[in-house]
Amino acid sequence: MIVVTGATGNVGRPLTQALAQAGAQVTTVSRHAAAAADGARHMPADLAHPQSLTAALDGAKALFLLLSGDLHAPEASPADIIDLAAASGVRRVVLLSSQGVATRPHGVSRIAMRAVEDALRESGLDWTVLRPGGFASNALAWAESVRTQQTVAAPFGDVGVPIVDPADIAQVAAACLLDDRHTGTVLELTGPEVITPRQQAQAIAAALGSPVRFHELTREQAKAAMTQSVPPALADDTLDITAAPNPAELRISPDVERVLGRAPSPFNDWVARNITAFR
Repeated sequence: MIVVTGATGNVGRPLTQALAQAGAQVTTVSRHAAAAADGARHMPADLAHPQSLTAALDGAKALFLLLSGDLHAPEASPADIIDLAAASGVRRVVLLSSQGVATRPHGVSRIAMRAVEDALRESGLDWTVLRPGGFASNALAWAESVRTQQTVAAPFGDVGVPIVDPADIAQVAAACLLDDRHTGTVLELTGPEVITPRQQAQAIAAALGSPVRFHELTREQAKAAMTQSVPPALADDTLDITAAPNPAELRISPDVERVLGRAPSPFNDWVARNITAFR
């Protein structure tokens, strides 16, 4: 049995599908009740309260751990999840971390995630850490403004990074959960090319076959929008990267291709699969 946390998200959904297609038994976990997909069973749990995972981990041998906002909850203790997994008989954990742990180690959110990585390394479990850069699916934040105003609004319009397709993250995670070849490794996951927000807007327009305007936000405007859904420290850490990526954040990593045997998917492919969100 493999437990997938964050199962209703942009990584969790394709990961569940990939594991099911490989014949694995899967338990999906999310904060709220949801329909089980692809033959999996679903159990609600709140990762900010690790004991709520107890039933889901019963009988599990592997865990995909995606903390997302739960890492920053006031009472969160992510290391307790790792301890609980070990006590429940889990032998392998694949942790979705962040590229910024290595490239921006002093950011508040990066310090917290590095602590989780360290706890996993010290747990005695088999582990793999995935460190993706920016997600292509972050463009879904523009879906409503594209539908209603034919506009993409973002800061730093001509500053790009090699954003990664969440489906590629899911495929890499599946490989790490099903195969021990990547045990004890840290994998940096990026897309195949540096792409700017303005270029992303152009890709969406091309897929729609209609114009999409680009409106450049100030950093302050962007932070105000972001803090409606993420803590201010995480917003600042993210904006620091998007404003001025350093050489490590501009690097095209070979790790997706190394694991999957193919190049990572470009942003255009992600747009083509998700274009209905923008219509």
